[in-house]
Amino acid sequence: MTNKFIITKIEAYEAIDSRGYPTVATKVYSDRVYAKAMVPSGASTGEREAVELRDGDKNRYNGKGVLTAVNNVNTIIANAIVGLDCRNQEEIDNLMIQLDGTYNKGNLGANAILSVSLAVVKLAAILSNKPLYQYISENILKEKRTHYIMPVPMLNVINGGAHADNTIDFQEFMFMPVGANSIKQAIQMASECFHALQNILKSDGYNTNKGDEGGFAPNLKDANQALSLMVEAIKKAGYIPGDDVSIALDLASSELYDENNKVYVLEKAINANIISKEEGTLTSTEMINYWEQQINEFPIISIEDGLAENDWEGFNQMVTRLGSKIQIVGDDLFCTNPEITERGIQANVANSVLIKVNQIGTLTETIKTIKLAQNAGWTAVVSHRSGETEDTTIADIVVGMGTGQIKTGSMSRSERIAKYNRLIEIENELKDKSIYLGKKAFTSVK
Repeated sequence: MTNKFIITKIEAYEAIDSRGYPTVATKVYSDRVYAKAMVPSGASTGEREAVELRDGDKNRYNGKGVLTAVNNVNTIIANAIVGLDCRNQEEIDNLMIQLDGTYNKGNLGANAILSVSLAVVKLAAILSNKPLYQYISENILKEKRTHYIMPVPMLNVINGGAHADNTIDFQEFMFMPVGANSIKQAIQMASECFHALQNILKSDGYNTNKGDEGGFAPNLKDANQALSLMVEAIKKAGYIPGDDVSIALDLASSELYDENNKVYVLEKAINANIISKEEGTLTSTEMINYWEQQINEFPIISIEDGLAENDWEGFNQMVTRLGSKIQIVGDDLFCTNPEITERGIQANVANSVLIKVNQIGTLTETIKTIKLAQNAGWTAVVSHRSGETEDTTIADIVVGMGTGQIKTGSMSRSERIAKYNRLIEIENELKDKSIYLGKKAFTSVK
């Protein structure tokens, strides 16, 4: 009798992401049964990220085609993996890493490798007759859970930086419904705060156009104004700021860093004459001072990439000063890389790691990074990218790994909503076997 878990065919093709550019989609088959994975793409990317292989042919999609990556899946990777058992996730992922032969997956492309890695685990889950989150927990982690943790969502509601054409230098301002008792209630609270914010912006005469991740992109004066509007929206929706709904930030500070002069430059605000060049040029210590003031004034619970990816000395200072008050998340700092994350734990430069599967390129390495963080007493936040698809794999990863936090966009744009709907579906399946931690998800914050 043929082993039903044997991979019999792999088929990759170009699909389209939420920004209208190609990405790699791959189907992995066992006879007539198949699983499909689609790879996301980032706009604000760290220099340590694995390579997203693009064709560079300006005659197609402005050079952003991925036919080379697709061909790598259909030839090199398929030739090596067809005939293997899809349950052997680590073996398959390591084989693809060896086939590539570079430290950053630059030959085959992290987008090519990841599409196969995720499709393989999804196929194994289907053939095992288990939901993906359960398969990850039981078959990969070897952990039999009596309960599963549902994540507290980070909802990007005001966009700036590289994600929006406005005057805000900082990239993301997010609601976190920490006072909910379920993912369904969390999503309700988030939706009500989101629409309250929309009504406030509209009544104040600001545009309510959306950025890449579904948040609003108004031309506000500064971060302080954005935070004030968010607090107003929380109250208008009938909730208590800090108790029911807190605020999380992604500053994407690497985009602001002047490497030569070792300062942070708020160019958007300077160019719009909102602040002077002197006011908008900050040292690491001045950035920390500024955000300490905001933390004291507003219900901020998490700051991601508060400094630039190479400013490890500054990050250590930030953790020392603010780490007992808030979650300090490294994204560009670590790029979901287990080796860099391990160094960061030793250097005490954060107390949380952002997890983006396409930053590293395999599920095995992603899981290793999460486990490193958890074993160090850090939190881990599973995240989407600004260029997303309807693929909902990260919703299952966050539940299967029990990280307790997910960052997957606003209450608009179907490629974001798909992840929330999958979480609702999971919670409905689990019934009383699901737990929503709320503030307890922030283990490193007092």
